[in-house]
Amino acid sequence: MSDRFQRLFGDSPARLLLRLVILSLVVGVVLAALGVEPYDIVASALRFVDRIWSMGFDALDRVWRYFLLGAVVVVPVWLVLRLLNVGRNRS
Repeated sequence: MSDRFQRLFGDSPARLLLRLVILSLVVGVVLAALGVEPYDIVASALRFVDRIWSMGFDALDRVWRYFLLGAVVVVPVWLVLRLLNVGRNRS
């Protein structure tokens, strides 16, 4: 079971939890400095779902645009992290 977990998540449960806690603190500090509150994020997500429900097929276009906007950030970051990990795993 532990081997499956490590293969899926890349680390032991305790180390993964520690990394997620530290990363959450860092992101929390940055978002607080930008004036973003947790309620703002939740309220925005709820408004997003409500708008999709209300708009019908126009929502598909909006979802597609959100997907592309996110992919422009996520895919390059993921690629760089994978390339950095490949170099680290070979040593």
